[in-house]
Amino acid sequence: MKNEEKSIGIFDSGLGGLTIFRAVHKLLPKENLIYFGDTAHVPYGSKSKETVTEYSLNIARFLETKNVKLILVACNTASALALPVLKRHIKVPVLGVIEPGAACAAAVSKNKHVIVLGTEATIKSKAYIKQIKKKDKKINITQCACPLFVPIIEEGLAASDICALAIKKYLTPLKAEKADTVILGCTHYPVIKKEIGNFLGKKVALVDSAEEIAKRAQALLAKKKLLKTKNKAKIQFYASDSPERFARLALNIIGGKKLKVKESRFYI
Repeated sequence: MKNEEKSIGIFDSGLGGLTIFRAVHKLLPKENLIYFGDTAHVPYGSKSKETVTEYSLNIARFLETKNVKLILVACNTASALALPVLKRHIKVPVLGVIEPGAACAAAVSKNKHVIVLGTEATIKSKAYIKQIKKKDKKINITQCACPLFVPIIEEGLAASDICALAIKKYLTPLKAEKADTVILGCTHYPVIKKEIGNFLGKKVALVDSAEEIAKRAQALLAKKKLLKTKNKAKIQFYASDSPERFARLALNIIGGKKLKVKESRFYI
């Protein structure tokens, strides 16, 4: 197999990373893609650094066995906690999702006040604060953990009253902050981007890093002369548990009528 024919590997704790899968597929429609959703262990946001790192390393090694040329960590929690270990132990390039989103927020914010919404683990890591401050030390940053969002999204309840109540609970205190930019610091959160945007109002810019990491992937592959520009893309989906459920709920994010998902317990 030619190097450019190898796949891009993408993984997340569950469905949320499909927002990145969607962005990559849109920007690079010829690229072969392998997506792994760790549905056996979702959510990552409430787990320890050691546990998230172990899961992430094992999944990345699984993707290496599938002959990938690049791995995208489509999970903010894993990017915050496991990225350094992945870069040390994985032979192919690994890109995380936090730095692109932080860079975008720093560039977009006009009043120098940014709010970061994320899982408990991502917020505790202060990964977004560190990355934003590297771009602009003058930016004021407020963080807010939203632990209910992921299970609500995973259960397909994005349009429900339960979701609306959770948004109200978490975001009402943040309105007084008067920040002009909010980072959706979990790849699940773009699924409820419309609902969050409606609550916060049009004056608040919402940043998710799906498009940004897709651009980074394109640039890296171009630099290494690994872009695939011919033939139809081959797409594979794996889930570590309940592949049928994953296939059903995934359609809410990426569309289509039917999805074939293989179950893999390779690393468990």
